[in-house]
Amino acid sequence: MTTTRTRRRTVAVAIAVALGLSACSTTSGPGGGGTGEQTLRYAPGLFPVSLDVQQYPAEEAVQTAAQQVLEPLVELKDGVPAPLLAEKWTNPDDRTWVFTLREGVTFSDGSPLEAADVVASVQRLIDLEGPLKPVLESVTSIEATDARTVTIRTSSPLGTLASTMSLVFVGPAERVGQDDFWKKPIGTGPFKVESFAPDDKVVMTRNDAYWGTKPALSRLEFVNYPEVSARLTALETGEVDVTNSIPPDQVAAVSDKDGLTYETKDGFTYYFIWFNQNRDQFKDAKVRQAMWHAVNVEETVADLYGDGATVAKSPVTQSVFGSTPLQPYAYDPARAKALLAEAGFPNGFSTSIQWPREGGPNIKALAQAMVSDWAKVGITVKPLEKERAQWLKDFGALSWDLNLQTNTTGTGDADFTLARLYTCAAKRMGYCNPELDKTLMAARASLDQSERKKLYAEADAILWKDAPGIFPADLKNNAAVRDSVKGFELPPNGRPTFKTVSVATGD
Repeated sequence: MTTTRTRRRTVAVAIAVALGLSACSTTSGPGGGGTGEQTLRYAPGLFPVSLDVQQYPAEEAVQTAAQQVLEPLVELKDGVPAPLLAEKWTNPDDRTWVFTLREGVTFSDGSPLEAADVVASVQRLIDLEGPLKPVLESVTSIEATDARTVTIRTSSPLGTLASTMSLVFVGPAERVGQDDFWKKPIGTGPFKVESFAPDDKVVMTRNDAYWGTKPALSRLEFVNYPEVSARLTALETGEVDVTNSIPPDQVAAVSDKDGLTYETKDGFTYYFIWFNQNRDQFKDAKVRQAMWHAVNVEETVADLYGDGATVAKSPVTQSVFGSTPLQPYAYDPARAKALLAEAGFPNGFSTSIQWPREGGPNIKALAQAMVSDWAKVGITVKPLEKERAQWLKDFGALSWDLNLQTNTTGTGDADFTLARLYTCAAKRMGYCNPELDKTLMAARASLDQSERKKLYAEADAILWKDAPGIFPADLKNNAAVRDSVKGFELPPNGRPTFKTVSVATGD
């Protein structure tokens, strides 16, 4: 079977090359392939450390780049799963999902998309045991029933599988397991990778074999500007066409500039500070609650973010399905000191907090404000700002005391965050509450959205009381775009696609 499949791919590639040699080098108009010479330069607030979206499926920067090239079976439209590489799916029973692939879809090298590619991509994601493992934990088998049919079976009902599949990006079965493949991945998406230079640039070109509407852009570049000021200057001078994650104190630099459009929208991104409960001082919930009471969240969020953020009222943002408004922890240093004394730390203690450089708007200032507040109740916290690659390594190894970062509920459903990060099996920071597990698993299994919402309200309340982390702020997404750019949309997950974007090439 492998030999036949390889031959089919070889023939398909040869045909694609032949067609490419005889094709015209330009195409016409947006929606029909563009002018052939449109280039857009995007300077993201976070630059991808890799293009391996299976190894880093929850990393905003990695997904934003990779999703221009690779596609999942399902996409989310207004939070609802919609067909993409799968034209439909059915549930023969509550533990079986059958996805039917679109006909005529090829990878950018001309080889056909087949069910085996989906199986290999999902299986590698599971085998890597990365951030998405918990949401796929009940999957017992993935089978290519035929060339266009994928059957997934689960050990228990999994009502969230369709939305989760929106984060499973598909590559060729023979290559997705090879590390070299991810340096220049091949997908079915509207663009293909020309080059990737870590910490510098990702260059993509239009995939003229794309099965959907061809993008207007002929070239798409992700460029890295580590300094915000340099990024905004590049936008103003025209070296960059689009940027995002603009810190609140820099918004004035772009919001009233001629030739630029600034926009902001509610989204799925928020800040959190986790406690590593493998450390003795954080095992007692009273200590965690004390540290939350010790920080003046309301004043800090107002000072640092203005209209760009709101004080969090839940472990996920209010835009996410399953988020329930709760009363924020009051700023109460006296209460914090009393809780510390009850937990056996009347004189406080020393610890440290890590965060990734350029990890989110005003992240360093946020860390410094909290460090200052903690010092007032006797807790000395050493600040550790790290390069993103080092931070990722230490974060995964649990080599930290406190961890500050942003996070995005990728599917817009609370399950993606709560059941992925806070179950006992997740082992993300030493937190475990069997009551929470039971509630989250019931919410995951149910196909009744009203029942799920009720269960998530219970889960939100448990997490708020247990305080495995401090949840200071829900961030709004923002972007600044040159007026020559048309069709750009800012999605709730903060991860834009560019297949519908065009750039005016004349005055």
